[in-house]
Amino acid sequence: MAVTTRQITSNILGLIGAAVGGVLGYYIFLWLIHQGFYGLMIPGALLGLGCSLLSEHQSQIRGVLCAVAGLVLGMYSEWHFEWFKPDDGFAYLATHIHQKGRVTLLMLALGAFFAYWLGRDAGQRQVSGLWRASSRIDPQDPPPSK
Repeated sequence: MAVTTRQITSNILGLIGAAVGGVLGYYIFLWLIHQGFYGLMIPGALLGLGCSLLSEHQSQIRGVLCAVAGLVLGMYSEWHFEWFKPDDGFAYLATHIHQKGRVTLLMLALGAFFAYWLGRDAGQRQVSGLWRASSRIDPQDPPPSK
């Protein structure tokens, strides 16, 4: 299966969207914490949403990568918010994450799930005020000749 220039461009755009969505999700999480709410799944979900909105083809691999990135971003967000008392390092949190509460673990899992679910599909494009499915690239179709 040959990778086309459109697929590479789509993956780069998805990476940019994931980065923007992840940063936005992280700061929304911190803002919600200061408002008294706990939305640990938001960073991962917005990472996947950002990736989906800018990518132009479906990819299971991209979904899995978004899930891993969403999980790591969720763990980083939790570490920034509340670290362990014996050691405040991120590596300690990563190796002792199972000691966190059930709600924290559930939110981390949901954030990774939404990152996968949203990141694997190509998003929607707005054209002339109407929403339509993006121009999805089918890996089986050859690129159009000029």
